[in-house]
Amino acid sequence: MENNRCAWPANDPLMIEYHDTEWGVPVHDDRKLFEFLVLDAFQAGLSWSTILKKRENFRKAFDNFDPQRIAQYDAKKIGKLLNDAGIIRNKAKVDATVKNARAFLEVQKEFGTYDAYIWQFVGGKPIINKWKSMAELPAKSGEAEVMSGDLKKRGFSFVEPTICYAFMQAAGMVNDHEVGCYRYSELT
Repeated sequence: MENNRCAWPANDPLMIEYHDTEWGVPVHDDRKLFEFLVLDAFQAGLSWSTILKKRENFRKAFDNFDPQRIAQYDAKKIGKLLNDAGIIRNKAKVDATVKNARAFLEVQKEFGTYDAYIWQFVGGKPIINKWKSMAELPAKSGEAEVMSGDLKKRGFSFVEPTICYAFMQAAGMVNDHEVGCYRYSELT
């Protein structure tokens, strides 16, 4: 029996798997939150499908999204990344990943965990939206704008409100599944 799901994964098996198992599931693991921060920054101007297809390559190239290791990247390592055809070879995004790893570590020092910091923007629990179709879904929210501003003050890059909102969706800070989608009720 076919599950009734949101329209956006269409017939793409990778997108369906992501929709069914990850999208909108609350994440409280700092490493996973950092992974979404990195991937959502690389998605800017591209499709999520493109990022998902390269996700394993990103994991290998960026030391399994270990912010402590990434914060130590030097010009030689950045050069190697810019020659890696398995990832998106965008210098600004690669540089932002290193910069964001350093800022991420500072947030962990201040708040104990990145999780404790980032979830404060939604009051510690997911925002449950009630979209009937993806056409209703916003590109950003007030919470994403506040998050973006605070992240920028802390030295993060590629954290515009639309990127922050995509991050919030990925990390389950908002439930943006369509109300008719079987995952909506599972995650509510």
